[in-house]
Amino acid sequence: MSPQTSSATQDYLKAIYQLAERPPPAPASVLVSTTALAQRLDVSAASATNMLKRLDQLGLVAHVPYHGARLTERGRAVALEVVRHHRLLETYLAQALGVPWDEVHDEAEILEHVLSEELEERISAHLGHPTLDPHGDPIPGKDLTLPDPVRTTLWDGAEGKRLVVERVSDAEPEALRYLAGLGIGLGTVVEVDGRGPVGGPLFVSLSGEDGHRIALSREIAEAIWVS
Repeated sequence: MSPQTSSATQDYLKAIYQLAERPPPAPASVLVSTTALAQRLDVSAASATNMLKRLDQLGLVAHVPYHGARLTERGRAVALEVVRHHRLLETYLAQALGVPWDEVHDEAEILEHVLSEELEERISAHLGHPTLDPHGDPIPGKDLTLPDPVRTTLWDGAEGKRLVVERVSDAEPEALRYLAGLGIGLGTVVEVDGRGPVGGPLFVSLSGEDGHRIALSREIAEAIWVS
């Protein structure tokens, strides 16, 4: 990663990448809206617009006024390097230090900007070059390639089908704590038992928990990806 790339620049590029990455997948040509980006970074729309103009001048994004921006090839490379740092740090904090999965995100947000390439590689080697972070998000390889993540949410799961939890959004720590309390994590086998009316809760049962049904809101169920 270029030493001239500021933390703010890295945050913007990573946010654009993540907004485009989340299901449903967006083609590379689709713009991430300025409004969505501002909300993601908790800044004003004017601040986001000004930064996008600067990133466009640097050749890191293609900015279309009043519509949004997409990453250029250079910008995507920087974003993926930051994502690699972040997800490796989350994995190290969880596996080596025992930090709960609802706390690793905020810690990694701070450390990702100061992690050297040498320490990044040492962490990766120490962990056995992991491909997934504690939430099931794919970790870009050293060459910045990564597999497509699973795209089917639990909300979209077929009734009566046994599904395996592969990925959980780390956007809301409270949701992660709630799911952990229910016994839902990566690798958990669940079965969709039914749905409430008018977009009501999704009823699921966990493998090994005979007769015990759990009601999940649509918001929670859409933040869990399964295979």
